[in-house]
Amino acid sequence: MRIALLQMNSGIDPVQNGQAIVEGMREAKAGGAEMLFTPEMSGLLDSNRKRAAAQLLPENEDAVLASVCRAAAELGLWVHIGSLALRSDVDPDSGRLVNRGFVIDGSGTIRARYDKIHLFDVDLDTGESWRESSIYDAGDAAVIAETPLGKLGLSVCYDLRFADLYRSLSDTGAKVMAIPAAFTVPTGKAHWHVLMRARAIESAAFVVAAAQVGRHEDGRETYGHSLVVDPWGEILLDMEDEAGLGFAEIDMARVDEVRRRIPVIAHRRIFIPTEPSA
Repeated sequence: MRIALLQMNSGIDPVQNGQAIVEGMREAKAGGAEMLFTPEMSGLLDSNRKRAAAQLLPENEDAVLASVCRAAAELGLWVHIGSLALRSDVDPDSGRLVNRGFVIDGSGTIRARYDKIHLFDVDLDTGESWRESSIYDAGDAAVIAETPLGKLGLSVCYDLRFADLYRSLSDTGAKVMAIPAAFTVPTGKAHWHVLMRARAIESAAFVVAAAQVGRHEDGRETYGHSLVVDPWGEILLDMEDEAGLGFAEIDMARVDEVRRRIPVIAHRRIFIPTEPSA
């Protein structure tokens, strides 16, 4: 199966970002892809909270999501929107947000939603400080979606660092892991490739990681290098540091082949540490 990844340089205007996604969908369909993957924060990337607030809406009012659903139905193309920043469903007027990914089928129907579980609260040596929990509500459920690729495990960016999530997804049948991201440059240089390959190898699953790239309108810089990694840890696609569309061929028989060679999932055990007896 042929898939496409849209490596984006999303800015502060959701209309422009939505147009870029729809344009990418048309290119993906013309290039023979059956499914397109987009990065984290596809619809809006803006660290200025006051400016961004006017653009942030509940899911049922989000124009980017609506335009992608319409285009998916028109093109007959499945889409994984890596994530959108949306107002909380629980209390849209609270100012709280969710970082939510979507799987949309070729009729434009939303098949699955996933709210990012692990929030990025860190202080980097570069002086950058990130406090996602100050405005975002964390998700509390792992999600698998049935897609033309088979069972797709959903996650977002910082989730990458928590192997237990991917163990849960692969234990429940996921054979492809979507890991959309807006990775910082310092952490990307240090950890992006090795962690993506590790998640693929330990799950014996494909990893599809569409990423943000470059210097953004709000001043931040993201690492890029959208990846497709096969279950053996081989990199099938690395989009490096330019925005645009990339394609990869996914042979799902490869998952079964690798799991036969090294049956890591069948061999997993659960351990509870104990104190040594005196």
